Amino acid sequence: MEYLTEIASIVFLLAMSAYFSASETAYSSMNRTRMKTLAEKGTRGAKLACKLSEHYDKLISTILIGNNIVNIAMASIATLMFCEIYGAELGATVSTVVITIVVLIFGEISPKSIAKDCPERFAIFSGPLLRILVWILSPFNFLFSCWKKLLSKLFRLESDNKMSQEELLMFVDEVEQEGSINEDNGELLRNAIEFSELEAKDILTPRVNLEAVPLNSTKEEIAHRFLETKFSRLLVYENNIDNIIGVIHQKNFYAGTGITGKAIKEIITPIVFAFANEKVSEIMRKLQKQQAQVAVVLDEFGGTCGIVTMEDVLEELVGDIWDEHDEVVEQFKQVEEDVYQVDGLVSLDDFAEFFELKLDSEMVSLNGWILEHFHSLPQNGDSFEYEHLKVTVLATEQRRVSLLEVRKIAERKTDEDEE
Repeated sequence: MEYLTEIASIVFLLAMSAYFSASETAYSSMNRTRMKTLAEKGTRGAKLACKLSEHYDKLISTILIGNNIVNIAMASIATLMFCEIYGAELGATVSTVVITIVVLIFGEISPKSIAKDCPERFAIFSGPLLRILVWILSPFNFLFSCWKKLLSKLFRLESDNKMSQEELLMFVDEVEQEGSINEDNGELLRNAIEFSELEAKDILTPRVNLEAVPLNSTKEEIAHRFLETKFSRLLVYENNIDNIIGVIHQKNFYAGTGITGKAIKEIITPIVFAFANEKVSEIMRKLQKQQAQVAVVLDEFGGTCGIVTMEDVLEELVGDIWDEHDEVVEQFKQVEEDVYQVDGLVSLDDFAEFFELKLDSEMVSLNGWILEHFHSLPQNGDSFEYEHLKVTVLATEQRRVSLLEVRKIAERKTDEDEE
């Protein structure tokens, strides 16, 4: 054939264009964690792909230079060939139309679509040739690197490669939806990501629910409190609960078959203190350092706000931990269709999530939100409506709401909806 050489050259350059396009997509969309795992397992070529991806700027420059070279060469050869066949004026037009369509279909769209479906496999396949091309084009890569630094300084560009907490949570959701991890593992990862933002006030046991004994209590009174609460440790205060001085452990209070003969002061262990706005992660480090199980949380005035236990901290990571002495409390109990009884101490976030609400409040507990709404302690039977819910107070104790009825109601139609 008269134009066999030109056609063969165009086919070869088109194949190279497809190779560069697919390589660009493969390295930009591949899962680097998965690739590192393949490299650790000894998959051939995975280690090279990881090494190339670590220098992504140099790699992408090489791919773009190579892709532009082959596309320009292909267009030039095609133009010369078509000009010889159809003449100078018509040949240039025919060449532009044909090469544009061919490159789009076979040099861009098709190879990129294929590489997107199996990025790791194609990255491994394309690695050896890319390594050679990176080395050959290193002078050009150096020039482009300098040019990039100059542009960054001129336009004051700052790269931010850190992934935000929201992006991490979205990533976990995507991985879970793909089936790479199950729902339990996904929940554990979400808890771990959100853990760093938790503060003591978010998980503490409030002051009104604390079990504590005064320092001058008799041993019989303390023994009775241990029996009554079934707790393994009790807080000890002097004068009032705002002056907690330590903790009595049950194992130290009882010796052999009876109560210890030591004085109460001798068996009290020191307490760890924290503030309401202190990060839970920092409190955990304090507890670990002092080998303690309980931290007393102080308010801004130095008074007792509540306590955080090591169990509370761990539950934020792994979910509820139950033992044989725990009383199982159902926070959301369905009593009728669309009617629930809700514990007043449930967290406001859990309440909003359960009933699909958008709440704008700084309160942590549902009880706080109810008091915020009424501006005072409500009476049994008091109620109000919020969005698609009717909330009724069922019980109060110790100046707080302990039990609520939440009924789902039809959302009120606006005048615009009625029209």
